[in-house]
Formats: sequence, structure tokens, C-alpha cells
Amino acid sequence: MNTLVIDASIAIKWVVAEDSTPEALVLRQKAKLIAPDLLVAECANIFWKKVQRGELLKAEALLGARLLQGAEIELLPTGSLFETATRVSIEIDHPAYDCLYLVLAVERKCQFVTADERFLQTNAFCVSCIRADNIHFATEQFR
Repeated sequence: MNTLVIDASIAIKWVVAEDSTPEALVLRQKAKLIAPDLLVAECANIFWKKVQRGELLKAEALLGARLLQGAEIELLPTGSLFETATRVSIEIDHPAYDCLYLVLAVERKCQFVTADERFLQTNAFCVSCIRADNIHFATEQFR
């Protein structure tokens, strides 16, 4: 089974219906999923924002958090990625927390799947990145 790095924009789709949710759900069956442990904080923040915006009820956000807590994602410490993520973020002028996912993918020699359009536009050169709407591409190669 191949390994993919996912970010919070993908994990959230497993518990909140959004564009590309069906494709994101397929990843859970087709690949081993890994992420920097930052994923936990980012998902918690997304749930908070969705409650603040009235997109989710508090109970729905808490259920989503509980479900994601049990998801099969190998969470890896970010400490060893710190310097490289800092360098990459400065070089591409993009927030370091997003670059942690990219650096992890490069370090592990696997692809990075995201639905973060801003990140993808900033990193059009990124050969390790897969758009959420192209998840079928990532999963097709694992058959």
C-alpha cells in the first residue's frame, strides 16, 4: 500500500460534507495516510471556525473531532521538519504550517494531497502535490 501525506483540508472532508468529500473518503481505503501532528490543531481550528460561522453546531463539531481522532492517520512529530519547512516557507513566501506537509511528503518520498487552492496556486511547481479534485489520480495508481 502506498503512502500519502494529507492535510486538514482533506481530513475535514471525511466528517463534513464539502466539495470532493467522496474522493477524500476513497483515500482512506486506497493508501496509508500520514500527516504532521500539526493536523490535530488545524482540524480543531477548522471546527471552531465552522461553529463561529454557523456552518456547524457545537455538537456536530465535537462529533467530527471524535471521529477524526479515531481515523487511521499516522501522525508524525514536526520537530525534524522545522528547519526545512522554515526555509521552504521563506523561499516560496507561504505560511510554514502548510509547508510542513510538503516537506514531510518530500522527506518520505510520497505525494501530498490537499484541497487548499491557495497553497496549490502558490506551489504550481510542486510535483509532490495532488489537488483534491484529482484524488482519483492518486488512488488509481494504487490499484
